[in-house]
Amino acid sequence: MSNLPENMNSQTARQLLKVGEAFRIPGPFFSYEEIKMGNVNHTYKVNYIRDDGSGMAKIKSYLVQRVNTYAFQRPLELMSNIDKVTEYIHANFPHVKCLHFHHTQERNNYLMDEDGFWRLSNYVPSVTFNSCGNLDIVRSAGQAFGDFQMMLSAFDARSLYYTIEDFHNTRERYAKLKKDMQADPCGRVNEVREELDWLLSVEDEACKLTDLYEAGELPLRVTHNDTKINNVLFDEETLKPLVVVDLDTVMPGLVGHDFGDAIRFAANFVEEDSPEAQKAGVNLNVYWAFAEGFLTETAAALTEVEVETLGNSCFTLACELSTRFLDDYIMGDKYFKTNMPQHNLVRTRCQIALAKDMLKKMNAMNAIVRDCWVRNREKQDGR
Repeated sequence: MSNLPENMNSQTARQLLKVGEAFRIPGPFFSYEEIKMGNVNHTYKVNYIRDDGSGMAKIKSYLVQRVNTYAFQRPLELMSNIDKVTEYIHANFPHVKCLHFHHTQERNNYLMDEDGFWRLSNYVPSVTFNSCGNLDIVRSAGQAFGDFQMMLSAFDARSLYYTIEDFHNTRERYAKLKKDMQADPCGRVNEVREELDWLLSVEDEACKLTDLYEAGELPLRVTHNDTKINNVLFDEETLKPLVVVDLDTVMPGLVGHDFGDAIRFAANFVEEDSPEAQKAGVNLNVYWAFAEGFLTETAAALTEVEVETLGNSCFTLACELSTRFLDDYIMGDKYFKTNMPQHNLVRTRCQIALAKDMLKKMNAMNAIVRDCWVRNREKQDGR
């Protein structure tokens, strides 16, 4: 560990240097900073000094992540999925920017040691948006996620692992919530009775996607499964989309999982952990912009049943995440990172308020999707 600068002799710095050595990163370790993104993994931007070829020093940056193996209990399968998907995109769409994960000498795209489960990828200079009133950016994010799904449309979804069992099986999410509600290990159920009662009252409506898939009416696709707008990197100057990131949950899924989760995140009037739940609701202008971008890429490939479920998918994902936040609160906040007291309960209340507003606006949401689908399908058919 002698390559560390004297002012960086911390445990984290030593861990990051060891990771860089395992992934055979050349040049002196220079600096690092933690990037506060996502609710699950710990992420660092790590900088190395390089020769630019003319004898001048330059900084080369990488992204190092310590994967939360409590949240992702099958990390080897997770990294296998990432390897398959990124290599498929690199091979079939060589001019498209895609994440590049480095490999160790043993040809693994991960490092598992006593300090945790690590991976290292190239750092992409960019900007991200947690929320955005710029409808052009929202539309571009929709295109980016639609394009990601379409690049993998010929990829066999069944060749991927389900790295989180029943991740979007809404019936199972509800079953787990009811089981943990009965156990009540932290004595928190009484304070969340109102939230529990409402979620249970809409269970059948929230589970329509799962039920339709089980009935064989929706096709299985390769899906991203975490389509928050901040998982699209944008060019710092042009604000054009560069690449879709955070591939931890890439696995077999339904198109509504990607569409609904994106809307749940981007089209809410407030952020997903806003303490002002009464202000939460679906912004139909943002909804329309994302739907237009997404269906620009996917309209020709979607079945009519898939299109008919896109509006409901937004309600489904809001309810499903409500059950996950509430269940984590009941179980003692073990899955999602929390930054304040009752953080998961705050998140729950905000998602429930969003879901309630979606029910009120469902007719408009369905009409918008139908209009975007018909117009873009006609364009793609050349009519």
